[in-house]
Amino acid sequence: MSVFGETYSKYYNLLYKDKNYKEEFDYLIEIINKHSSRDPKRVLDIGCGTGRHLKFFKDIGYDVSGVDLSKNMIKEAKNYLSQDDGLFCCAASDFRIDKKFDIIVSLFHVMSYQVLNDELRNVFKNVKEHLAYGGLFIFDFWYAPAVLTDPPVVKIKRLEDDEIKIIRITEPVMHPNTNVIDVNFEVLISDKRTDRIEVINETHNMRYLFLSEIEMFAELAGLRVVDSYKWLTYENLSFDSWYGLAICKLPKN
Repeated sequence: MSVFGETYSKYYNLLYKDKNYKEEFDYLIEIINKHSSRDPKRVLDIGCGTGRHLKFFKDIGYDVSGVDLSKNMIKEAKNYLSQDDGLFCCAASDFRIDKKFDIIVSLFHVMSYQVLNDELRNVFKNVKEHLAYGGLFIFDFWYAPAVLTDPPVVKIKRLEDDEIKIIRITEPVMHPNTNVIDVNFEVLISDKRTDRIEVINETHNMRYLFLSEIEMFAELAGLRVVDSYKWLTYENLSFDSWYGLAICKLPKN
């Protein structure tokens, strides 16, 4: 099954109901205030999913746009945001939007889904083409030194609402020569009313990144890494920073 297929995306928000979008948004605003030299008005979310982060931006007056590889996610985002304009189903490396953005964000490790060098290079290039001068590109990623220090293991996640129960089994397979992990998901969805069980199998290929790689790809695209942190903190990246954050800027000159 394709990544984030129709059934998977339908239950996406339940799978991540414990994800604190408001905390993440507040952190993003702090980062923007700290590093932006502009008065930002327009934001683009690459890998916007169902639009949870964009809703917070929209509520404080931003002009919001989003792209996602899954048409099902975009459908959910349009419903959630109550807007059709500015939401597109396309890859991070090849979308074309006829406007420039003050802020481009890409969260939930979208950049780590770019497992090939060409994919990473093209995403950075595409971001540069859509950023206004002085604009920021903010993204999270799997930080290689921490991943190698504390490799992923098999995990089981259970959750439910009034209608369904979900069991998600995650089995990782590491490929050290390519810095890629195959994250194999088996999701069992049980309908409480009918006792019907649906099984979804997906594999997400994820790349863990070194900061030096990020700096190289950013520089090749004409961007500059201005800071990096452990996700949701202002701590320096370290061997326990599985999730990192990078802030790039498009210089005015």
